[in-house]
Amino acid sequence: MALVKRLYVFILKSFLPLFAMTFFIVLFIVLMQFLWKHIDDLVGKGLPFSLIGELFFYAAVSMVPMALPLAILLASLMTYGNFGEKFELTAMKASGISLVHSMRPLIVLITLISIGAFFFQNYALPPAQVKMWTLLFSMRQKSPEVEIPEGVFYDQIPGYNLLVQKKNPDTGMLYDVMIYDVTRGGDNATILLADSGRMAFTGDMKYLYLHLFTGEQFENLREQKALDKNVPFRRESFLDKQILIPFDANFNRMDEGGIRSQYVGKNIVELQHTIDSVTNRIDSTGVIYANDLRRNAFPLLVNRKTGKPTFVQETHANEPSLSSSKRSGNTSGTVSSSSTSIKESNVKGKEEKEEEVLAPLNLDSLLSSVPFDKRDRLFENALSLSKRHVNEAQFKAAVTADDKMSIRRHQIELLKKYTLSVACLIFFFIGAPLGAIIRKGGLGTPLVISVLLFLFYYIIDNTGYKMARDGRWEVWIGIWLSTFILAPLGIYVTYKAMNDSAVFNPDSYKELIRKLRGVRLPRSIGRKEVVINEISVPVALERLSNLIKECQSLVSKLQHKVIYKEFWNDNGLGKEIETTGSYLESTVEYLTDCRNNNVVDKLSDYPWIYDTFLLTPSQPHWLAVILKWFIPVGYPIYLISLKKRKAFIKNLESTIALSNELSELLLTPSAS
Repeated sequence: MALVKRLYVFILKSFLPLFAMTFFIVLFIVLMQFLWKHIDDLVGKGLPFSLIGELFFYAAVSMVPMALPLAILLASLMTYGNFGEKFELTAMKASGISLVHSMRPLIVLITLISIGAFFFQNYALPPAQVKMWTLLFSMRQKSPEVEIPEGVFYDQIPGYNLLVQKKNPDTGMLYDVMIYDVTRGGDNATILLADSGRMAFTGDMKYLYLHLFTGEQFENLREQKALDKNVPFRRESFLDKQILIPFDANFNRMDEGGIRSQYVGKNIVELQHTIDSVTNRIDSTGVIYANDLRRNAFPLLVNRKTGKPTFVQETHANEPSLSSSKRSGNTSGTVSSSSTSIKESNVKGKEEKEEEVLAPLNLDSLLSSVPFDKRDRLFENALSLSKRHVNEAQFKAAVTADDKMSIRRHQIELLKKYTLSVACLIFFFIGAPLGAIIRKGGLGTPLVISVLLFLFYYIIDNTGYKMARDGRWEVWIGIWLSTFILAPLGIYVTYKAMNDSAVFNPDSYKELIRKLRGVRLPRSIGRKEVVINEISVPVALERLSNLIKECQSLVSKLQHKVIYKEFWNDNGLGKEIETTGSYLESTVEYLTDCRNNNVVDKLSDYPWIYDTFLLTPSQPHWLAVILKWFIPVGYPIYLISLKKRKAFIKNLESTIALSNELSELLLTPSAS
């Protein structure tokens, strides 16, 4: 027990420094990404370093959910990679300590970190995001520093364009100054020309003070219009002129209430309360819209029993009304033009509701009763009425869409409170087993694998987030998508690491490719210096004779021409090939104990006999059925299989010839 406790302390001491180092490195990287993204909002505005440092602090707190899973992945990968590289994992397994047993202290630690991440997301992250976005929006609204270049128009002062030909940096004098005051529009600009001048801010930093010397001012006496050809203007010459331009250079911090009311500034309770409130509002609005639709959308429904309209659409004065024409029994072609109000048949009681059976009016008969000279106006009124209904429906849909978007935003933020904790656990169960498999420490291979895995996670997570935000997927599917995909990966690599599987062994993948291609390495059978169990020649001859018969039987079956449909059926050929291949291997194994070195040397010439999918693709049955009817894929496989059969027949024939040759060698006196 003391040994296990020492091992746990050793593992924790190995993991914690790497975790701290990788966490701050990753946090620094994401902070640089944040700076690069918002560099235009910070540069050139004269912001103090204390304010920028405050923004970076809150930004760092807000970036923890992105940096924490990657830091856990990289640290666990490096820790167990170092253990594998230094053969410490081998020593643990030799002492009877399994991989999962060695991961116990880190599992407890990562679980505590995950629990802390949940409380961090719920209590610390919302205030930090509120302050970060408030500072960022305030910095965006701050006016930039006035730094007028030489020989170029400067347009960063709202409503003014300044041109300075030359500046004296020692005295602050500006020479050959031209100012365009376009606050009233470009066509009514006021132009000032001055030989020199000075520029400064007032004490409260709300106005830009210009002191100009020896110049002229041109100003329109009235605003110019598009059709004006001659507009009177005033020309003023001055020796000394002072101008105040409104320009607030102070930093004004916005109120945090606006951001705090958004989804980024709420905890779980507040998010759930907002979701319930907006959902109830949508439901109540939907009931109102549905009632309006029942009253106004179908004005030409009549009761089949009474023959009277159930709903009558409102019409205006001097507008033809089909429903009023029908009610008055107008058959002479005159349409009533009196203004009517919306009438709704209020049915009370269950019996009256059951008696009311609605049916549409016959529009053809109504339209035929309207004179030709009034039908155009009737159609215009119907078209305008339809457009009005469409506009109302679009407006209602837009209002409802905003509320639904708000619900989705709050639901996404609510689920994100949980996904960070789960992501920390998943990345640990990916990183630690991978480190045990690759057995590489340091920052090289682990860093590459970690970045690739995190990019894969980030792409999936961002895709799911956008799909959930836009309402194309359910919110829970989009937010948990990355978890659903990476959790099986964590289970798989953990299983492989526990069973010492060579996941990253290139030789195993080369062997798999060779099997898929139907190619195997040549046999390599060496001579035995000491033969303990010497073979029996009659038994060996009998084995070779049986092998020859089985190979001849396979040759006769494979030479039979098979049509496309029969090719996909299970005719037992694959099982027979496997049986023959197993018998060949057992015969070769038996003959290795022969004292005749010529016989042993010949055993390496035996080809491999084994079944492949391209040779007999009848298993699995469901795949064979799909490929059989999917001819664009199935027919090329059929043609490739015919070629493979010819090569396989050659291997069988060489096996028969070699078996006959070995039989002759066994019958020679030296073999006995």
